[in-house]
Amino acid sequence: MDSSLSTAHWRDSARPVRFFIWDVKAAFPLLLLLVHVKVWTVIVALGATFFFSLLNRYGFSVEVFLRWLRTTIGGNRKMANPWWMS
Repeated sequence: MDSSLSTAHWRDSARPVRFFIWDVKAAFPLLLLLVHVKVWTVIVALGATFFFSLLNRYGFSVEVFLRWLRTTIGGNRKMANPWWMS
């Protein structure tokens, strides 16, 4: 039996998937770069990797960041009645 399989435990299944030091979401644009090597792909891949690494640094997932962005744009005031009902 492989030594990595014998030391694996069920609780390790909840750990985030990592590619070296990056979360997989941050490393995925680099895979796209390997498939389609152009200058604009390099810029997009590095920008996306930086963005996802920054989210990971501050403890946000993409879903949580989008919810935070929505509430930030929406502001503090919430309407009690929808505008189409009045």
